[in-house]
Amino acid sequence: MAVSLSALGASNAWAKVTPDGTRESDTNVSADRKGQNVSVTAGAVVYDQSKNGSGQSVGPVTSTTTWAPPACYYAPKYTPDELKAYLEPIWEAGSTGYEWDAKQRDHYVNGHPYKDFNKEKAGEGYWWDFYVTPGREGDPGALDCDKPIFWVDEGDAPPADIENAVTPEVLAELAYAQIRVPSTKVTLAPENTTKVNLPTWAWLDAAEFKPVSVTASVPVLGVEATATAEPVSLKIDPGTADAVTYPASGVCEINNGRIGEPYAKGKANETPPCGVKYLRSSGHGSYPLKATVTWKIQWAGSGGAGGDLPDGTFGADQDVVVQEIQAVNR
Repeated sequence: MAVSLSALGASNAWAKVTPDGTRESDTNVSADRKGQNVSVTAGAVVYDQSKNGSGQSVGPVTSTTTWAPPACYYAPKYTPDELKAYLEPIWEAGSTGYEWDAKQRDHYVNGHPYKDFNKEKAGEGYWWDFYVTPGREGDPGALDCDKPIFWVDEGDAPPADIENAVTPEVLAELAYAQIRVPSTKVTLAPENTTKVNLPTWAWLDAAEFKPVSVTASVPVLGVEATATAEPVSLKIDPGTADAVTYPASGVCEINNGRIGEPYAKGKANETPPCGVKYLRSSGHGSYPLKATVTWKIQWAGSGGAGGDLPDGTFGADQDVVVQEIQAVNR
């Protein structure tokens, strides 16, 4: 496949270009922290998901804003010897053109600004390049990381003008993308089938809806960040305009560690703190009640850094049959 190097940019010129035009970066590089190899697992970032949601019903949260975790990022990828071993065969093949190759040799070998792949700094830093976030290979945003491979001394922060170079905050954003939370099927009373004008109680199993977290780290840099998602509210959409919700907003806030309240005998005449009342029968079908939980997401990282990330939501539909109450005339 022929690829225009002028369109791809410096870093892209060395990426693997797939038939659909997307890029894949090489993530199978061995590692240690002594300047011999660069540690990269799953694209330089290591994810600890031991405290993440699990099971068949879990899914990713969706940001409540237009923000989204980065589709690509920059992190250590090469030592001086590794970069030389990577670039020289490309230049020798001549596939990128003489003029391009000459500029790259000037940039990385001839001292403008780097000399001999920075070999004199071996063990004192790494060459950084882009990675595509797992699962985002076909995302247009994966093409945004088009900066040339650059050097960062060990212990220094990456250049401030390079967006998505890994820092604790960027790691937190990458961890956000890996968070999985349980499906939001609510427990109803009456269960499955309810009656017109009968308040239906709704609640969630508190054992399932507890905080989850993912930690993202780059071992060679000694930096990490943990993103933690905690459920804060449940929004009920009855699936029809012929219904009212409790409360009227349809949003049930978490209270004393639980969302909603289980129905119990003796509460038939009470208004449920969280629930729905259907005003019309569903006929021969059902209404698609949608229950969506909002998760507040915070992060904490190396050096005491931390803060808030946009809230995330995850929801699911469930069928509710609504029947007319049959009266007997005498």
